Amino acid sequence: MTFNEMLQSNQPVLVDFFAEWCGPCKMMAPILKDVKTAVGDDIKILKVDVDKNPQAAQHYQVQGVPTLILFKNGKPVWRQSGVVQKNGLLSVINQFK
Repeated sequence: MTFNEMLQSNQPVLVDFFAEWCGPCKMMAPILKDVKTAVGDDIKILKVDVDKNPQAAQHYQVQGVPTLILFKNGKPVWRQSGVVQKNGLLSVINQFK
């Protein structure tokens, strides 16, 4: 399944645009793990390395990392740059489940 096919899902898909060299991105990893544990299969979480996938980052106009974008039915419904805490992410996800 391609990235675009995954985004077309009617299940919400949270995409974490990150880079290996990015300190705040490293802080997001355990937060995303906790979020996944909390929501289970209600949502997909994908990580996209902007250095390995520059075309995806460019397509979604990702200027800085980490940038989180929540997709529903292939459309971005929420986006935030920087570290987002678990409770903030959960409340956003619950709006679009």
